[in-house]
Amino acid sequence: MTVDHRQQHLENVRSVLSTLVYPIQYVVNLPVAATHWLSASFVTRSKLLEENERLNQEQLKLNSRLQRFAVLEEENKRLRELLESSIELGERVLVAQLIEVDLEPFRRQIVINKGRNQGAYDGQPIVDAGGIMGQVIHVGPFSSTVLLITDPTHALPVQINRNGLRAIAVGTGQDAILSLEHLPTNADIHEGDLIVSSGLGNRFPRGYPVGTISEINFVPGEPFARVSVLPSANLGKSREVLLVWPHDQIQKQELNEVAAKE
Repeated sequence: MTVDHRQQHLENVRSVLSTLVYPIQYVVNLPVAATHWLSASFVTRSKLLEENERLNQEQLKLNSRLQRFAVLEEENKRLRELLESSIELGERVLVAQLIEVDLEPFRRQIVINKGRNQGAYDGQPIVDAGGIMGQVIHVGPFSSTVLLITDPTHALPVQINRNGLRAIAVGTGQDAILSLEHLPTNADIHEGDLIVSSGLGNRFPRGYPVGTISEINFVPGEPFARVSVLPSANLGKSREVLLVWPHDQIQKQELNEVAAKE
């Protein structure tokens, strides 16, 4: 051993024995190594699953926020359009929201969240950013019922913007169609003509859009043409509307307030 220690005569023998023994050591240590590997893999997989679940939850929250932002963006857009239309009107206006829609066949009414406490009154005109929508027919303390211009019982004095020709726009019970009454077959009308309120009857503001002529039919033997009008207002889509106080109505309310004080 002393000689081997000094001269390393058995080094080759040890090398050979180490090579022969290594596979046995590997096999003996394999279960322990496999156990460590499986344990580490299980921990890693659990962490990955937890991380994946957390990321999924964060993604859902972010998607929800994005959807809400999109809704707010559209709402701001609609309110800006309403504000611009109120400036064009030059009247006193108040924004209201729809809270109910009457879905009965051939009946077109909505309920808005403004009533007598906010100054609403029977017959008050209602518009949106596109045009005239209808008028108030019932006023409660906190809400009002609005008869839309497409209701079969509604009639609106109008005129053709191009030439001033007067007519009556009557509801048909359909959201996208009005009918112009009492226009003779030789009347100067064309498809695409803009129809505006005439102001007659002192109910609706004069010159506010009502719709555009979409179809003209001439029936042999009938003295009047059948004229269909596409409403300018988004009757089936608007969520916010404007209550309008014409100048004469404001003066009337002011006189009533003065009389009540006296």
